[in-house]
Amino acid sequence: MAEQTLKEKTAKGLFWGGLSNGVQQLLNALFGLVLARVLDASDYGMVGMLAIFSAIASTIQESGFTAALTNQKEIKHKDYNAVFWFSSLTGVLFYLVLFFCAPLIARFYDKPELIGLSRIAFLGFLFGGFGIASSAYLFKTLMIKERAKIDMISLVCSGLIGVTLALNGFTYYGIAVQNITYIGVGSLLKFIYAPWKPTFQMDLHPLKLMFGFSSKLILTNIFTQISNNIFSVVLGKFYNPQQLGFYSQGQKWMGMGHQLIGGMICGVAQPVLVQVMDDRERQVLVFRKMVRFGAFISFPAMLGLAFVAKEFIWILLGEKWLDSVPFLQLFCIWGAIGYLSQLYVNLLMVHSRSDIYLFGMIFIGLLQIIVVWVLYPFGIFNMVIGYIGVYLLGILFWHHSVKKELPIKLIAVCKDIVPYLVISLSVFGVVGYMLRTISDLYILLALKILLSSILYVLILFLLKSTIFIEAISYLSSDFKK
Repeated sequence: MAEQTLKEKTAKGLFWGGLSNGVQQLLNALFGLVLARVLDASDYGMVGMLAIFSAIASTIQESGFTAALTNQKEIKHKDYNAVFWFSSLTGVLFYLVLFFCAPLIARFYDKPELIGLSRIAFLGFLFGGFGIASSAYLFKTLMIKERAKIDMISLVCSGLIGVTLALNGFTYYGIAVQNITYIGVGSLLKFIYAPWKPTFQMDLHPLKLMFGFSSKLILTNIFTQISNNIFSVVLGKFYNPQQLGFYSQGQKWMGMGHQLIGGMICGVAQPVLVQVMDDRERQVLVFRKMVRFGAFISFPAMLGLAFVAKEFIWILLGEKWLDSVPFLQLFCIWGAIGYLSQLYVNLLMVHSRSDIYLFGMIFIGLLQIIVVWVLYPFGIFNMVIGYIGVYLLGILFWHHSVKKELPIKLIAVCKDIVPYLVISLSVFGVVGYMLRTISDLYILLALKILLSSILYVLILFLLKSTIFIEAISYLSSDFKK
């Protein structure tokens, strides 16, 4: 009965996580298409220059307490309350600090316009802090359905505001206001939906018990954000906003697909793996099933996006964005397998090995910075190749680290993912060959998507793929209900 209950919870979490992320990415795509048509690459580049400051401040504000709370089997009101007041107060503090640092940021990039833009963009810290504790509660208790509703409502509100401002000539300010609206509406709804509510008893002592675990996450995530956003700094400083915009646009569209997959899996991974913590053999089985499920949807989705990248960008965004196609295709290679890193890290968090996570992210981040520095004279594209190459090598490090906690063999993981990789590549190869003589971009895009989908599903059906059959079975029974 416990097995069935956990299986149902996981399936429900994956279903609602997938539905939520799917709708979100669809809405993101619709709003993104409108904005891309109205704005140009330099507008996205201006906002991209501020990404590293926002990311680091948000990381410190969250402080790894969501993961720390999730790992605790019993949580009291005072634990959530301490996180609420800490994140809220640090949100105010960070905004004030960055407000007065705005002229220094503008001077660094030699862009006076960044003073006003940054002071608006950084308002997200004020709004975001109030929702962190409520978000941790929803995550810990697997309230996937509620989180899905919150994310979709926030996205619709922020998207409409961003598009309206862009159409009325507010350019990059529209993007900034869109971002803070998403954070603000999301924090408000999380506060409303979560059964837990804060009180005015400002006792921060419970944070001390979590700090041993979360402190390593803080350092790790800060370094992660530095390595993730190093390109935004390099391109913003030494190139021009337009080139940063092309890079950002390619990364953005890959990110939507990656978020759909990673958000679906990681939305349930840590809470579910915690529930089987006392049974190592069962935990390995759960982990490997998540690996297979990730490969089942990630390879066709992300490699498929790379397959149709040129037609997709030209038709939906316009010819002016074609320079972002190579970046999109490169990032899709990482996006196809990136979910594995997230799963490995989730497993390390379950075993409270934030120390390994810290060391790993510093090690991988340093390699990325070195690669960027070495390849800088050879151009942006080569830097991105090296940068993504380090990410792929990082998966081997994460596997080696997890292997110390659980008996998971690399050959077993490869057996779980290789069939879906081979099928996906074969499908795209066959479809590409079949359509090689078609020149009309609209017909080509439609046929690539349609034929690839039909062929992928047909092959899985003929091979009687267990993951495919279980997914169809669950969807059928859920719709009947």
